[in-house]
Amino acid sequence: MKRRPLPRRDHEEERLLAQIWANADRAETDALFLRLLRELQPGELEGKQVLALGGWPGPTPIGFLKAWPKARCDLVDPSPARLETLAQALEALPGVARRCRPFTGGLSSASLPQGAYDLVLSPGLLHRLDDPLDLWCTIQRVARPGVPILVMDLMRPPSPGWLESLVATYAADVPAILQQDFRAALWAAYAPAEIQEQLDAAGIPDLEVMVVSDRHLAVRRFFA
Repeated sequence: MKRRPLPRRDHEEERLLAQIWANADRAETDALFLRLLRELQPGELEGKQVLALGGWPGPTPIGFLKAWPKARCDLVDPSPARLETLAQALEALPGVARRCRPFTGGLSSASLPQGAYDLVLSPGLLHRLDDPLDLWCTIQRVARPGVPILVMDLMRPPSPGWLESLVATYAADVPAILQQDFRAALWAAYAPAEIQEQLDAAGIPDLEVMVVSDRHLAVRRFFA
């Protein structure tokens, strides 16, 4: 099944989707990401530099910072609307908000320090990018050599029928606008072999691509 990029959305459409998703039940997906992160055994992360690339609404930064109360996190998301929604949520969580530093701008334009991060996380961003190499090249540029990395994203189904089955299974009870967004995200997601090709092109040979659910894949690196 050939990939279809996400449809273009204006700021208000992105903001509305982010707000609705923020109120949707994402507990299963968020728990999966945090379980995969715990398997990397990152420790308490006190004094460590952590970077989250994308992820609101999702397990980063709020879910991550709640689960790791000694951690601090820089966050980049190319969608200003998603950052606005995150800022609103953080207002009610001052203990978390003081440990989160958002960066505006896309991955390439954000003023992230080179080779500075001890852990890089990215849930649900890859399928949203016009060029997937933006993510992998950013990780290559900002991560310290050999540090743990966790990228989780949707996995494109092999057929339209399979895709519709996933929508019926996991989005039957959500508003129609979220059903449409979930369907579009599945079309825009990548297959494991495509991600391996991206990693080869970016020159990151030591990341493991693995299927972690019937609709998710993960790319991980443990401590070297």
